[in-house]
Amino acid sequence: MSWSIDIADGTPIYLQICEQIKRAVAVGRLKAEDPLPSVRHLALELTVNPNTVARAYLELEHEGVIHKRQGQGTFVSPDALEASRRERRKAVKELFEKAITEAAEAGITASEMDDLYEQATRRHYREKL
Repeated sequence: MSWSIDIADGTPIYLQICEQIKRAVAVGRLKAEDPLPSVRHLALELTVNPNTVARAYLELEHEGVIHKRQGQGTFVSPDALEASRRERRKAVKELFEKAITEAAEAGITASEMDDLYEQATRRHYREKL
């Protein structure tokens, strides 16, 4: 798997690493029990501080996406797909809530928001077909 970091993104590097791993799990590029690179190896590949990778791995471990085996390395958790989906749903919910708050502050009604949501959903999914 190839890894990349976008310094101009503004997102902390450790979070970019987390998102790439979660996305790889969600789309099936990483499966349960697949090994991940060592902290040192991934840090060298990305030219980042090993502490940054270690922080990402710790975050992913707390979320249940990965687990460590003493003396063997770091692996994708059997529960990673569900953990990844749960985190993605949470992030999307937060985006919806932010959009709704901004819309309400702009005077857009709930009915207008429903229409906008339906239009965007139809346009998005029609383009994906």
